[in-house]
Amino acid sequence: MKLIIVSGRSGSGKSTALHVLEDLGFYCIDNLPIGLLFPLTREAATQSSPGRLSKMAVSIDARNLSGELSNFEDIYRSLQDTGVAIEVIYLDADEQSLLQRFHATRRKHPLSDDRTSLREAIGNEKQLLEPLSKLADLYINTTGLSMYELRDMIKQRVAGRKDQELALLFQSFGFKHGVPLDSDYVFDVRCLPNPYWDTSLRKFIGTDQPVIDFLEKEPLSRKMVDDLTQFLESWLPSFADSNRSYMTISIGCTGGQHRSVYICEQLGRLFASKYSNVQVRHTELPHLQNREG
Repeated sequence: MKLIIVSGRSGSGKSTALHVLEDLGFYCIDNLPIGLLFPLTREAATQSSPGRLSKMAVSIDARNLSGELSNFEDIYRSLQDTGVAIEVIYLDADEQSLLQRFHATRRKHPLSDDRTSLREAIGNEKQLLEPLSKLADLYINTTGLSMYELRDMIKQRVAGRKDQELALLFQSFGFKHGVPLDSDYVFDVRCLPNPYWDTSLRKFIGTDQPVIDFLEKEPLSRKMVDDLTQFLESWLPSFADSNRSYMTISIGCTGGQHRSVYICEQLGRLFASKYSNVQVRHTELPHLQNREG
Protein backbone atom coordinates (compact mmCIF):
# COMPACT_ATOMS: atom_id res chain seq x y z
CA MET A 1 0.00 0.00 0.00
CA LYS A 2 1.00 3.64 -0.42
CA LEU A 3 0.75 6.12 2.44
CA ILE A 4 1.31 9.86 2.08
CA ILE A 5 1.65 11.86 5.28
CA VAL A 6 0.88 15.55 4.88
CA SER A 7 2.17 17.82 7.62
CA GLY A 8 3.22 21.39 8.22
CA ARG A 9 2.40 24.44 10.26
CA SER A 10 -1.18 25.62 10.55
CA GLY A 11 -2.09 27.90 7.67
CA SER A 12 0.52 26.46 5.31
CA GLY A 13 -1.99 24.71 3.03
CA LYS A 14 -2.32 21.18 4.41
CA SER A 15 -6.08 21.07 3.85
CA THR A 16 -5.65 22.14 0.24
CA ALA A 17 -3.03 19.45 -0.34
CA LEU A 18 -5.24 16.80 1.25
CA HIS A 19 -8.20 17.81 -0.91
CA VAL A 20 -6.07 17.46 -4.04
CA LEU A 21 -4.97 13.98 -3.00
CA GLU A 22 -8.59 13.03 -2.32
CA ASP A 23 -9.49 14.16 -5.84
CA LEU A 24 -6.67 11.94 -7.10
CA GLY A 25 -8.19 8.84 -5.55
CA PHE A 26 -6.48 8.72 -2.15
CA TYR A 27 -8.46 7.75 0.94
CA CYS A 28 -7.84 10.82 3.10
CA ILE A 29 -7.99 11.39 6.85
CA ASP A 30 -7.46 14.80 8.42
CA ASN A 31 -5.69 15.25 11.77
CA LEU A 32 -4.95 11.58 12.40
CA PRO A 33 -3.42 10.81 15.83
CA ILE A 34 0.03 9.33 15.19
CA GLY A 35 -0.80 6.36 17.42
CA LEU A 36 -3.43 5.24 14.91
CA LEU A 37 -1.02 4.91 11.98
CA PHE A 38 -0.27 1.25 12.74
CA PRO A 39 -3.92 0.17 13.20
CA LEU A 40 -4.79 2.01 10.00
CA THR A 41 -2.12 0.26 7.94
CA ARG A 42 -3.09 -3.11 9.45
CA GLU A 43 -6.67 -2.51 8.40
CA ALA A 44 -5.50 -1.59 4.91
CA ALA A 45 -3.50 -4.81 4.70
CA THR A 46 -6.68 -6.84 5.26
CA GLN A 47 -8.49 -5.19 2.35
CA SER A 48 -8.83 -7.16 -0.85
CA SER A 49 -6.61 -5.82 -3.63
CA PRO A 50 -6.67 -3.14 -4.85
CA GLY A 51 -8.96 -2.01 -1.98
CA ARG A 52 -10.02 1.53 -1.18
CA LEU A 53 -7.25 1.76 1.43
CA SER A 54 -4.42 0.84 -0.94
CA LYS A 55 -3.73 4.55 -1.44
CA MET A 56 -4.08 6.65 1.69
CA ALA A 57 -3.17 10.19 2.67
CA VAL A 58 -3.31 11.42 6.25
CA SER A 59 -2.76 14.84 7.72
CA ILE A 60 -0.73 15.01 10.94
CA ASP A 61 -0.33 18.32 12.72
CA ALA A 62 0.58 19.88 16.04
CA ARG A 63 -2.74 18.91 17.60
CA ASN A 64 -1.15 15.51 18.24
CA LEU A 65 0.33 14.96 21.69
CA SER A 66 3.88 16.28 21.83
CA GLY A 67 5.16 12.90 23.04
CA GLU A 68 3.71 11.17 19.98
CA LEU A 69 5.25 13.78 17.69
CA SER A 70 8.69 13.25 19.23
CA ASN A 71 8.36 9.49 18.59
CA PHE A 72 7.39 9.95 14.95
CA GLU A 73 10.72 8.80 13.52
CA ASP A 74 10.48 5.44 15.29
CA ILE A 75 6.94 4.94 13.99
CA TYR A 76 8.02 6.02 10.50
CA ARG A 77 10.89 3.49 10.44
CA SER A 78 8.65 0.73 11.74
CA LEU A 79 6.08 1.41 9.04
CA GLN A 80 8.82 1.19 6.42
CA ASP A 81 9.85 -2.18 7.83
CA THR A 82 6.33 -3.51 7.23
CA GLY A 83 6.64 -2.75 3.52
CA VAL A 84 4.43 0.34 3.43
CA ALA A 85 5.48 2.78 0.69
CA ILE A 86 5.47 5.94 2.76
CA GLU A 87 6.11 9.56 1.73
CA VAL A 88 6.08 12.69 3.86
CA ILE A 89 5.02 15.99 2.31
CA TYR A 90 5.79 18.96 4.53
CA LEU A 91 4.29 22.38 3.84
CA ASP A 92 5.42 25.62 5.41
CA ALA A 93 5.51 29.38 4.85
CA ASP A 94 7.39 32.28 6.37
CA GLU A 95 6.14 33.63 9.67
CA GLN A 96 4.73 36.85 8.24
CA SER A 97 2.66 34.96 5.66
CA LEU A 98 1.25 32.65 8.33
CA LEU A 99 0.37 35.62 10.52
CA GLN A 100 -1.40 37.33 7.63
CA ARG A 101 -3.37 34.19 6.76
CA PHE A 102 -4.61 33.81 10.33
CA HIS A 103 -5.56 37.47 10.55
CA ALA A 104 -7.39 37.26 7.21
CA THR A 105 -9.42 34.17 8.17
CA ARG A 106 -9.82 35.12 11.87
CA ARG A 107 -9.12 31.50 12.77
CA LYS A 108 -7.68 30.56 16.15
CA HIS A 109 -4.30 28.87 16.07
CA PRO A 110 -4.50 25.42 17.72
CA LEU A 111 -1.56 26.23 20.02
CA SER A 112 -2.55 29.76 21.03
CA ASP A 113 -4.31 30.54 24.30
CA ASP A 114 -4.58 33.28 26.92
CA ARG A 115 -0.86 32.94 27.68
CA THR A 116 0.46 32.24 24.16
CA SER A 117 0.28 34.82 21.38
CA LEU A 118 -0.28 33.90 17.75
CA ARG A 119 3.35 34.65 16.88
CA GLU A 120 4.59 32.48 19.76
CA ALA A 121 2.23 29.66 18.75
CA ILE A 122 3.56 29.71 15.19
CA GLY A 123 7.13 29.49 16.49
CA ASN A 124 6.30 26.70 18.94
CA GLU A 125 4.57 24.74 16.20
CA LYS A 126 7.72 24.71 14.09
CA GLN A 127 9.66 23.09 16.92
CA LEU A 128 6.95 20.53 17.63
CA LEU A 129 6.79 19.43 14.00
CA GLU A 130 10.55 19.16 13.49
CA PRO A 131 10.48 15.31 13.71
CA LEU A 132 8.24 15.31 10.62
CA SER A 133 9.92 18.13 8.72
CA LYS A 134 13.35 16.50 8.89
CA LEU A 135 11.96 13.32 7.30
CA ALA A 136 10.11 15.12 4.51
CA ASP A 137 10.45 13.64 1.03
CA LEU A 138 8.91 16.79 -0.41
CA TYR A 139 9.13 20.21 1.22
CA ILE A 140 6.90 22.92 -0.24
CA ASN A 141 7.27 26.55 0.76
CA THR A 142 3.83 28.04 0.15
CA THR A 143 4.89 31.66 0.77
CA GLY A 144 3.52 33.64 -2.15
CA LEU A 145 1.61 30.66 -3.58
CA SER A 146 -2.09 30.98 -4.21
CA MET A 147 -4.38 28.07 -3.37
CA TYR A 148 -4.63 27.29 -7.09
CA GLU A 149 -0.85 27.32 -7.57
CA LEU A 150 -0.45 24.95 -4.62
CA ARG A 151 -3.10 22.63 -6.03
CA ASP A 152 -1.30 22.55 -9.39
CA MET A 153 2.06 21.88 -7.73
CA ILE A 154 0.69 18.93 -5.73
CA LYS A 155 -0.94 17.50 -8.85
CA GLN A 156 2.19 17.84 -10.96
CA ARG A 157 4.78 16.69 -8.44
CA VAL A 158 2.85 13.92 -6.67
CA ALA A 159 0.23 12.64 -9.11
CA GLY A 160 2.50 12.97 -12.12
CA ARG A 161 5.21 10.82 -10.55
CA LYS A 162 5.36 7.09 -11.00
CA ASP A 163 6.39 4.99 -8.01
CA GLN A 164 10.16 4.81 -7.54
CA GLU A 165 10.65 7.65 -10.01
CA LEU A 166 12.53 10.86 -9.26
CA ALA A 167 10.43 13.99 -9.78
CA LEU A 168 12.41 17.11 -10.69
CA LEU A 169 11.54 20.76 -10.20
CA PHE A 170 13.74 23.45 -11.73
CA GLN A 171 12.90 26.83 -10.23
CA SER A 172 14.38 30.24 -10.90
CA PHE A 173 14.65 32.87 -8.19
CA GLY A 174 16.29 36.19 -7.36
CA PHE A 175 18.96 36.34 -4.67
CA LYS A 176 17.77 39.83 -3.72
CA HIS A 177 14.50 38.20 -2.61
CA GLY A 178 16.08 35.27 -0.75
CA VAL A 179 16.99 31.66 -1.51
CA PRO A 180 13.95 29.31 -1.71
CA LEU A 181 13.78 27.22 1.45
CA ASP A 182 12.64 24.12 -0.45
CA SER A 183 15.86 23.91 -2.48
CA ASP A 184 17.90 20.71 -2.63
CA TYR A 185 20.53 22.26 -4.90
CA VAL A 186 21.18 25.98 -5.36
CA PHE A 187 23.21 27.26 -8.32
CA ASP A 188 24.28 30.87 -8.73
CA VAL A 189 24.29 32.20 -12.33
CA ARG A 190 25.03 35.86 -11.50
CA CYS A 191 28.40 35.43 -13.20
CA LEU A 192 26.65 35.41 -16.60
CA PRO A 193 26.26 38.65 -18.61
CA ASN A 194 23.15 40.46 -17.40
CA PRO A 195 20.55 41.45 -20.04
CA TYR A 196 19.18 43.98 -17.56
CA TRP A 197 22.01 46.38 -18.37
CA ASP A 198 20.95 46.47 -22.01
CA THR A 199 18.09 48.96 -21.79
CA SER A 200 16.46 47.48 -24.90
CA LEU A 201 16.15 44.12 -23.09
CA ARG A 202 15.16 45.34 -19.64
CA LYS A 203 11.42 44.98 -20.26
CA PHE A 204 11.76 41.34 -21.36
CA ILE A 205 12.12 38.14 -19.31
CA GLY A 206 14.19 35.00 -19.79
CA THR A 207 11.53 33.25 -21.86
CA ASP A 208 11.38 36.08 -24.42
CA GLN A 209 13.31 35.62 -27.63
CA PRO A 210 15.42 38.82 -27.38
CA VAL A 211 16.81 37.68 -24.02
CA ILE A 212 17.29 34.12 -25.29
CA ASP A 213 19.23 35.44 -28.29
CA PHE A 214 21.37 37.65 -26.04
CA LEU A 215 22.32 34.81 -23.69
CA GLU A 216 22.78 32.17 -26.37
CA LYS A 217 25.42 34.35 -28.03
CA GLU A 218 27.44 34.27 -24.81
CA PRO A 219 29.88 31.33 -24.49
CA LEU A 220 29.55 31.47 -20.69
CA SER A 221 25.82 30.78 -20.93
CA ARG A 222 26.35 27.68 -23.03
CA LYS A 223 29.13 26.49 -20.71
CA MET A 224 26.90 27.01 -17.66
CA VAL A 225 24.13 24.89 -19.16
CA ASP A 226 26.60 22.19 -20.22
CA ASP A 227 28.35 22.07 -16.84
CA LEU A 228 25.13 21.98 -14.82
CA THR A 229 23.73 19.28 -17.11
CA GLN A 230 26.85 17.17 -16.69
CA PHE A 231 26.82 17.60 -12.90
CA LEU A 232 23.14 16.70 -12.54
CA GLU A 233 23.39 13.76 -14.94
CA SER A 234 26.22 12.42 -12.79
CA TRP A 235 24.54 12.79 -9.40
CA LEU A 236 20.77 12.53 -9.84
CA PRO A 237 20.91 8.75 -10.39
CA SER A 238 22.59 8.39 -6.99
CA PHE A 239 19.72 10.23 -5.32
CA ALA A 240 17.24 8.01 -7.17
CA ASP A 241 19.14 4.90 -6.05
CA SER A 242 18.89 6.06 -2.43
CA ASN A 243 15.07 6.12 -2.75
CA ARG A 244 14.85 9.89 -3.05
CA SER A 245 11.47 10.81 -4.53
CA TYR A 246 11.77 14.53 -5.23
CA MET A 247 14.54 16.97 -6.09
CA THR A 248 14.25 20.75 -6.31
CA ILE A 249 17.03 22.49 -8.22
CA SER A 250 17.03 26.26 -7.73
CA ILE A 251 18.81 28.59 -10.14
CA GLY A 252 19.39 32.13 -8.93
CA CYS A 253 20.39 35.43 -10.47
CA THR A 254 20.02 38.94 -9.05
CA GLY A 255 16.31 39.56 -9.56
CA GLY A 256 15.05 36.24 -10.94
CA GLN A 257 13.85 37.73 -14.22
CA HIS A 258 16.40 37.00 -16.95
CA ARG A 259 19.42 34.72 -16.50
CA SER A 260 18.00 32.25 -13.97
CA VAL A 261 14.78 31.97 -15.99
CA TYR A 262 16.70 31.22 -19.18
CA ILE A 263 18.94 28.58 -17.51
CA CYS A 264 15.93 26.91 -15.84
CA GLU A 265 14.12 26.68 -19.16
CA GLN A 266 17.15 25.12 -20.83
CA LEU A 267 17.66 22.56 -18.07
CA GLY A 268 13.95 21.75 -17.93
CA ARG A 269 13.86 20.92 -21.63
CA LEU A 270 17.03 18.83 -21.46
CA PHE A 271 15.93 16.74 -18.48
CA ALA A 272 12.36 16.32 -19.72
CA SER A 273 13.83 13.95 -22.28
CA LYS A 274 15.37 11.85 -19.49
CA TYR A 275 12.73 11.98 -16.72
CA SER A 276 8.97 11.78 -17.11
CA ASN A 277 8.12 14.16 -14.25
CA VAL A 278 9.92 17.47 -14.77
CA GLN A 279 8.44 20.86 -13.88
CA VAL A 280 9.80 24.36 -14.33
CA ARG A 281 8.70 27.19 -12.04
CA HIS A 282 9.76 30.83 -12.05
CA THR A 283 9.43 32.10 -8.50
CA GLU A 284 9.76 35.82 -9.12
CA LEU A 285 8.01 36.35 -12.44
CA PRO A 286 4.50 36.71 -11.00
CA HIS A 287 5.80 39.46 -8.71
CA LEU A 288 8.39 41.24 -10.85
CA GLN A 289 8.08 43.90 -13.46
CA ASN A 290 11.11 45.47 -15.08
CA ARG A 291 13.41 44.78 -12.16
CA GLU A 292 17.09 43.98 -12.19
CA GLY A 293 17.56 40.36 -13.26
